[in-house]
Amino acid sequence: MRIAIEKNAKILALFAIACTAAVGLVNFLTKDRIIEQEQKQLLKTLNSIIAPEKYNNEMYKDCITIKDPNFSNGTEYTAYLAKYDDKPVAAALTATAPDGYNGNIQLLVAINIDGSISGVRVLSHKETPGLGDKIDRKKSDWIDNFSGKTIMSETDNRWAVAKDGGMFDQFTGATITPRAVVGSVKQTALYFMKNHAVLFAQENACRGNDEDE
Repeated sequence: MRIAIEKNAKILALFAIACTAAVGLVNFLTKDRIIEQEQKQLLKTLNSIIAPEKYNNEMYKDCITIKDPNFSNGTEYTAYLAKYDDKPVAAALTATAPDGYNGNIQLLVAINIDGSISGVRVLSHKETPGLGDKIDRKKSDWIDNFSGKTIMSETDNRWAVAKDGGMFDQFTGATITPRAVVGSVKQTALYFMKNHAVLFAQENACRGNDEDE
């Protein structure tokens, strides 16, 4: 009986080793392809909020890291920089709306150098299907309402949902979600307006993505 148990244990151990090796091999063989697909998706998203003809640098490879207590509680975020002939055009900043109905809403907010919103996309969320999920561009075009908007100051009361006296519509039966997104986009735009010169002066943090270097 003991011999049988030991034999089975050895078989299971060998099986576990073989499975681990197989998983490692698959990860090794598919790693580059996964990275390539992620870069393509990132570029597609960036181009949906910053028109490709407005810049001529490789924006997804030209980024900086933001870790500032004055922006989203000091959590680390990324800003992708759009330039034309090395002159600043716009930036797409990752941001978080922490007060969604079902938790954090991850955003990508693109802002032109003049402070106007170039576009906004929701990267991930857990909002209620059929209600709060209308912030997703695949579900509705509500998120397009930010494009072209500008913010005058921190006290710009237009930057709120209609229920709070602002210029952005809320959803029927769902006010918390759009309110959270509007608030986060507002704060991101204000941060960019105050710090864009510093952001564009920082050292590129995405050089590791450039295979030629």
